[in-house]
Amino acid sequence: MAKRPDLTSHQKKIVNRYYEHRDTISATKLSELVSELYLCAGDEKKSARLWKQAATALKNLGAPESEVERIVSTADLKDLARWAGKSA
Repeated sequence: MAKRPDLTSHQKKIVNRYYEHRDTISATKLSELVSELYLCAGDEKKSARLWKQAATALKNLGAPESEVERIVSTADLKDLARWAGKSA
């Protein structure tokens, strides 16, 4: 992390812990998104927003771009759940 004189030492520790656990945070977020997508099956607007968030979470977990595109374009909830299971 770059030196940030505007942060206190306590704030710097919080930021450092966030980046240390970023993969766990993304995996948890992806698992939550799978649940949300399953529950909002009829709401197209919410579903579209959640799929965008899922694409971001997959990228943060290191999924290949082609895999992210395939899962999101086909809206394949099973594959998304598999990725959530792999990363957990």
